[in-house]
Amino acid sequence: MDRLSAGDIAPDFTLPDDQGNEVSLSGLRGRKVIVYFYPAAMTPGCTKQACDFTESLESLRGAGYEVLGISPDKPEKLAKFRDRDGLSITLLADTDKSVMTSYAAFGEKKLYGKVVEGVIRSTFVVDEEGKVELAQYNVKATGHVAKLRRDLGLDA
Repeated sequence: MDRLSAGDIAPDFTLPDDQGNEVSLSGLRGRKVIVYFYPAAMTPGCTKQACDFTESLESLRGAGYEVLGISPDKPEKLAKFRDRDGLSITLLADTDKSVMTSYAAFGEKKLYGKVVEGVIRSTFVVDEEGKVELAQYNVKATGHVAKLRRDLGLDA
């Protein structure tokens, strides 16, 4: 699967959230959406990233953005993640990794010097019309939200 880049149509999806409610990207048309893919709920890096997005959520929403965090975890684990860490972002379960694959956010990556298959930590900004505005692959968990805010012109 080719990586997405600015100007591409973002693949639509419908996934269950941590409560089992269906959430569709197309259902958020008219709003900008930050879609980020992370490997696993309740792990240190993923927790840091989710907490950073939660801390920025009010100002991101004020700037017209919604945030969707997607992992291969089951909704039940996402509910525990939300409760344990007080997360307010929308957490979605892509248990068969089909959405990750459509965004080229699942595949070969290097982990501790070895090539493995897994989730490629990635972030996409989708505009109001459903087009990719920004595509970032292999992002770092720590500091990513601050960098993204700068890239979006929200912080100096």
